[in-house]
Amino acid sequence: MSFIEIDFGDFVEDFCLPGLAIAAGAVVLAPILGLPLAKAGKPLAKAAIKTSIIAREAFEDLVTESKAELAEAETQRVVTLEANSS
Repeated sequence: MSFIEIDFGDFVEDFCLPGLAIAAGAVVLAPILGLPLAKAGKPLAKAAIKTSIIAREAFEDLVTESKAELAEAETQRVVTLEANSS
């Protein structure tokens, strides 16, 4: 008994023809547009990498600050418990 029933006839009709058309277009256009896209893509890729590095550093700073705040809150909790127990 299957919960998911796949009709492969519909699957081929729905996905195969558009996929083949896109693949054929990519094969035809790759030699024409490949080099210009590669030249344009390099600065975009470098910008994306730089942005991800900056975002990672900002995230690491946030994590460090959060850990410091949690440690401070834990210290205050321990001090409060010790003061109340004496």
